[in-house]
Amino acid sequence: MSSKNKVPPSVLRAVCVHNRKSPMTAELQPIRRVITQDDAQGRSHIVEDGPSPAVRVVKERPGYRVTNLWRTGASPSPIDAPDSISDHVGVSPPPQGTVLRIIDIPPEPKDPQELQKAMEATFSNMYRDAHREVKPGEHPGMHRTQTVDYALMLQGELVAIMDEEETVLRAGDVLIQRGTNHAWANRSGQPARIAFILIDAK
Repeated sequence: MSSKNKVPPSVLRAVCVHNRKSPMTAELQPIRRVITQDDAQGRSHIVEDGPSPAVRVVKERPGYRVTNLWRTGASPSPIDAPDSISDHVGVSPPPQGTVLRIIDIPPEPKDPQELQKAMEATFSNMYRDAHREVKPGEHPGMHRTQTVDYALMLQGELVAIMDEEETVLRAGDVLIQRGTNHAWANRSGQPARIAFILIDAK
């Protein structure tokens, strides 16, 4: 490289700093949602291809992002039921229904007070319908819902915390949760992504 084309060291340093993302603030790529249906002749085609209209964030918890993707309101569900995901509120699915979502979870704060604040903000803003009875010494994210949950780990790793034990889930692992008290902790130092299908249960 000739001297006239050489990038000054100060500029290189600025570019590196600008492009470097902290694990605490780095965000994963937005979720692409593709929806299909049959036309009047019974031939399948794609009717929507793009981001979900129902993405939720918690300003007090940078990097935490919930992408609600689809829900059903009956069992069995009408195949041609309209897309009502933009109307969804809370964590649980509609009665006799299901909800599909993907959650990006940033590394949790190491400071217990900061962690408490992050959990309180998350549940008060997004998951008011979750049943919470957090005992002293427990993770502040402990909660339960009256659902059967299929949890599919997509990226990174998370700790699934139960009353009596915990286990680490990594990409490709699946957890089937049957209305149990639990919390999710990201202790990895990197963002994690997990998909959930919640099924109304009794």
